[in-house]
Amino acid sequence: MFNTLNTIYGISLKFPERTSELIIKVSQLLRYQMESSDKEFVSMDDEIDFISSYIELERERLGYRTKIDFDYQREEGVKYQIAPMLLITFVENAFKHGTCSIEDCYVAISIRIEKGNLYLHVRNSVPVKKRNVFSAKIGLENTIARLKLLYPNRYQLNTNASKEEFEVSLVINL
Repeated sequence: MFNTLNTIYGISLKFPERTSELIIKVSQLLRYQMESSDKEFVSMDDEIDFISSYIELERERLGYRTKIDFDYQREEGVKYQIAPMLLITFVENAFKHGTCSIEDCYVAISIRIEKGNLYLHVRNSVPVKKRNVFSAKIGLENTIARLKLLYPNRYQLNTNASKEEFEVSLVINL
């Protein structure tokens, strides 16, 4: 959030006409977080809107230094629900650990819903200056605990880490 506010400040100095648009995006993110925290499940469309807004703010913050791909595909005419704020941990981690200010980096996020299953695939670069940085992985541990509680025997999570790339694959039977 602080990085986002710093980004908005920097943009306000160079492009003041864009400031109000970015403030609205941050407001929408905060509103969603507050409103969804009381709910056990939210619509998949609302969750994707939240993730999309977050990615757009990151795109503003990172600019040309990071290649960001986001793809979302879903079954038409079917309304699914998901536990709120479940997928954002993987997206946030990709940006937190996969980007920096001095190297070209990438984050690729794919979310697909097919035949009642959600498929999340996230890949990110691991910049040289972050390769030996310790991470407590508390966010990931909390998300795994939520998955076990909310989707027992209905999810599969795999991670793969190399020196240059981190990858997450998650399948949830909704």
